Amino acid sequence: MSEKAYAVIMAGGKGERFWPLSTSKRPKQVLSLVGGKPLMQLAIERLEGLIPPERVIVITNADIVEVTCEAAPELPKENVIGEPFGRDTAAAVALASAIVKARDPEAVFCILTADHIIGDNDLFLQTLREGIDIAAGDDVLVTIGIQPAFPSTAFGYIESANSIDHEGQIDFLGAKRFVEKPDRATAEKYLEAGTFCWNSGMFIWSVKSIQNALGKFQPQLLQMADAMEKHVGAPEFMTRLAEEYEKLERISVDYAIMEKADNILMARGTFDWGDVGSWDSLENYFDKDPSGNVLIGDGEILEATGSIVVSEARTTCLVGVDNLIVVQAENATLVCHRSKAQDVKKMVQQLRETGRHEHVL
Repeated sequence: MSEKAYAVIMAGGKGERFWPLSTSKRPKQVLSLVGGKPLMQLAIERLEGLIPPERVIVITNADIVEVTCEAAPELPKENVIGEPFGRDTAAAVALASAIVKARDPEAVFCILTADHIIGDNDLFLQTLREGIDIAAGDDVLVTIGIQPAFPSTAFGYIESANSIDHEGQIDFLGAKRFVEKPDRATAEKYLEAGTFCWNSGMFIWSVKSIQNALGKFQPQLLQMADAMEKHVGAPEFMTRLAEEYEKLERISVDYAIMEKADNILMARGTFDWGDVGSWDSLENYFDKDPSGNVLIGDGEILEATGSIVVSEARTTCLVGVDNLIVVQAENATLVCHRSKAQDVKKMVQQLRETGRHEHVL
């Protein structure tokens, strides 16, 4: 079935928690944060052997199509689709269904993202391969849940039901429900129960199955997909897309479809998986010094502990401080306590509101 499989990579986020390296013109997905290559390129390369670049479609923002193409030179330029404005993931999924259907109405496609770091790549590809085979044969929506390693409060969870009989190496289960990011006590209960997995935001489904679900739960999104299908590849595509997107409300695919559907299967993902969500998460992918510091780039650290330093543009030195995030970029410097890593996005909003800092945004 892999010859009829497509991958759709979601790359529309602004990556504001990675400011000042991530900006509106140079978003997170084109940065070489981990692995020495842009995150976008890593996302495409890990599909090698299962889905070739000509069947990989990227959905991003219209104003960063060019830099996205530069970050993924192996991808045909016509495969990079720029949304005129963000309408969250349900709209992107509906649009993807139209684009894939225009190429092959019998296709199955995976929904992936550009900011995941995945190890055990052979196991990841086997999970996709078996999910593709199941999605091709049945009217099901397949999601990938990650076997939790600790009681995380940063991810949503999926509660699983009984295993499904099938030929293969990967465990597939019924999905009872999707739950939002929990507090610590609830996350500990989920881990102890053993029936909850992290919600990875990765999905596999046939064009027919996802459009059936859209018609049932989100008819406006199906109408958009039907309207756009006949314009795929045509000169008027972007003009028509802007007209259609203006009619839509913002809604995630979890709220729009996954929390409502009763034909969901969950593949238990046992490969290494991480979501590069903030500067604080980089400690998982780089070696630490004996004092627990991570230094990326040019710098020196003296009598400091538990800090993350990213120095792209100059030499950065830390002396006698603890638990800081320090990021030097070309036009701006960030100094942040590690406990406030998620609040970098708030600073970007504040900079935008003042109207005096467009050159660093």
